[in-house]
Amino acid sequence: MLATYFTVKQTAIEEIIIQKSRFIGHVARVETEEEAQQFIQEIKKKHNAATHNCSAYMIGEHDQIQKANDDGEPSGTAGVPMLEVLKKKNLKDTVIVVTRYFGGIKLGAGGLIRAYGNATTEALQGSGIVKRQLMQGISITVAYTLLGKLENVLRQSDYILETINYLEKVEFIVYVKTGEEDSFQDWIIDLTSDQATLLQTDQKYVEIDVEPK
Repeated sequence: MLATYFTVKQTAIEEIIIQKSRFIGHVARVETEEEAQQFIQEIKKKHNAATHNCSAYMIGEHDQIQKANDDGEPSGTAGVPMLEVLKKKNLKDTVIVVTRYFGGIKLGAGGLIRAYGNATTEALQGSGIVKRQLMQGISITVAYTLLGKLENVLRQSDYILETINYLEKVEFIVYVKTGEEDSFQDWIIDLTSDQATLLQTDQKYVEIDVEPK
């Protein structure tokens, strides 16, 4: 599993008008090529009267699956520039469909490349981008006498305090970045004078919003 990667935050639709043509960008997060194709087909069905429904997607930890489709536009003027925007933003598990309703004015190859690239960028801005950070869950069990001290320092730290379970003793469920487990555990041991029981639990991705550039 990757320690971190970027993807879209949510499904979004954004529209721009260029020389009377409507360009509608649809973006979504997908995990498989089947999901990407299903999304593309749904958009094509919804906009079956459109002149073109061009698409691109990047899927896999190492971008193993990359596809671009011009859907009738001149070769290399639609799907490829859309895919290039995804690559430039280093996005994974992302599919984009740009629907075009022709407005009667031809844009030329350069104009089409810019239009489809801009429509992709607009859709991504509407969706938002997140950084997915792989984190390790750690269970910390201490006596109630350490509750206040430990809760206070954890809430002021960069670690994620997810849950406090009030049992026979107090259990804190905390998430730390993968690779930082040893330093975190040493810190807790020092903080509690070795009066804590620590156990690693699950791993999961935590999403952090990325400011648009």
